[in-house]
Amino acid sequence: MINSNEIHIQRHLEFLYGKDGEQTWWKLRNLIDDFKERNPNLQAGEFELTEKDVVLITYGDQFQENNSTYLQSLQKFLDTYLEYNVNWIHILPFFPYSSDDGFSVIDYEAVDPSLGTWDDIQALANKYQLMFDAVINHISRESSWFKSFQRHEDPFKDFFIPVDPATDLSSIFRPRALPLLTPVETKNNDAHVWTTFSDDQIDLNFSNPQVLLEIINVLLFYVERGARLIRLDAIGYIWKIIGTSSLNLPQAHSVVKIIRSVLNIAAPQVGIITETNVPHKENIKYFGDPDVSGLGNGEADQGDEAHMVYQFSLAPLTLHAFTSGDSTILSNWAENLRAPYRNSAFFNFIASHDGIGMMPAKGLLSEDDIQTLVDRTLSHGGEVSFKTNSDGSKSVYELNITLFDALNNPFDEDPETDIKRFLASQALMLSLAGVPGIYIHSLFGSRNCLSCVKKTGRARSINREKFNLQDLQRKLSDPNNVISRVFQGYNKLLKIRRDQAAFHPGALQIVLKINPHIFSLLRSDGDSKTHILCLINTSAIKQKFVIEIKKLFPGTTSHFYNLLEEESSPVVNGKFDIVLDGYDYLWLYSENPAH
Repeated sequence: MINSNEIHIQRHLEFLYGKDGEQTWWKLRNLIDDFKERNPNLQAGEFELTEKDVVLITYGDQFQENNSTYLQSLQKFLDTYLEYNVNWIHILPFFPYSSDDGFSVIDYEAVDPSLGTWDDIQALANKYQLMFDAVINHISRESSWFKSFQRHEDPFKDFFIPVDPATDLSSIFRPRALPLLTPVETKNNDAHVWTTFSDDQIDLNFSNPQVLLEIINVLLFYVERGARLIRLDAIGYIWKIIGTSSLNLPQAHSVVKIIRSVLNIAAPQVGIITETNVPHKENIKYFGDPDVSGLGNGEADQGDEAHMVYQFSLAPLTLHAFTSGDSTILSNWAENLRAPYRNSAFFNFIASHDGIGMMPAKGLLSEDDIQTLVDRTLSHGGEVSFKTNSDGSKSVYELNITLFDALNNPFDEDPETDIKRFLASQALMLSLAGVPGIYIHSLFGSRNCLSCVKKTGRARSINREKFNLQDLQRKLSDPNNVISRVFQGYNKLLKIRRDQAAFHPGALQIVLKINPHIFSLLRSDGDSKTHILCLINTSAIKQKFVIEIKKLFPGTTSHFYNLLEEESSPVVNGKFDIVLDGYDYLWLYSENPAH
């Protein structure tokens, strides 16, 4: 019996490949059937999110010590310091690679031997939920796939995209200030191939259905190896049509819809997260269309693409709020945030292995505001990366700097204020509806690694420093060390957050415009029994204000419980007086008297 997922796949294969769509479906169905036969345990349940979900983003070689593989050292750190507070681990690409710190994959189905083995990955999967990277827009020029293309061997001779260099490509969106085409040698003649990101990252030709089949086979392999969330890297670039921007085309969305439907059939507990560093309105389209056909569990509140999308606008807006001391723009933006479907969520992050993307700030921040952030980055020892526009001009693409140094001036240190301001930014992120994604360096308040930039010649290396595990442990054991103080403060926030139903990714979120300097949220659990009032002072100035309780709750409440300080504060005559010093943050808990 054909189910709705299969019908959905067939429709999108027909859209992508016309008359070849039907034959592609039969090949794809064989892949799915073989997978299901091998993995009968993966067909039950569905992808679900809770308030306990926190994703740690890290490189596989982030922690280094003698007599252990890097992945074993990663597990040692996790088990020692974070086992209770973090349940998801996003290991950035851990495959053999030739450049870009893993994002130019040589072999999709191997673990980089310098990191460890598949047994090490399995050991991590036994204790944590794992997010795998699917770097499928492009592959390394050192891969066997591309070398076979150069030798003109089947089927790989059609796996890449040769383009006549005389072709007008001015409409193509360029995320880098680099040439779009790269000359390469082949058996028959020289060719120029499509390379969106670098001359070592050769774009795959998804207009060839065999490429899609090979990639889906890879994704199913990842599921067998322990992936419970698959990150579709740079997925918006995956379909190319000359004469268009070749970014976020309908065909790219169809590829995501097909992948989602395949997982719905083969492994419904596995989620999809899309990485699309684009303006907010384009980004949220990757949640997909309403699943009115009964896709998945038959409920119309399901979407047909990603379970989660990266919340790219959050980072520049948060940085702007703390730089200006005014949260108005951030509050206005957050006021309208709603994940559209049940068990869908925003992936909230304000630091990552990349820089702070500025494209998602377009239309939200003024050009003057953006320039202020650029100037701050440069004055704080960071760098700025640019993209090439269709007219040949350049504009800011991302800020390359650690978040700690973006917020705090490394040339004028004030540890008390610096730590407080940084943790306030993290409390803000952790307060928002969605799933928090924490880049490993945020746990420690890492500073700019200028020596890393000098060593690699790449601006993004500034926030990719690796740790000697024993040295890091010594710093963490010193209560006066800045790294230790940031880590302990962060762990405290995580420990509190995971036990509050009002912090469920889909729990109600209301933005309260109490004071332009204060970012204010009311979070409420699904039954509106418990509430958490989140207040973050984004300025250095003490703020005093009054909250009228009746405007928040249908009944009355006699007190708020400060979750961070473990103390109760009274409500007097229906009003609650608040005093927040510079960069103070509060999580105030209350139970709804109506219940």
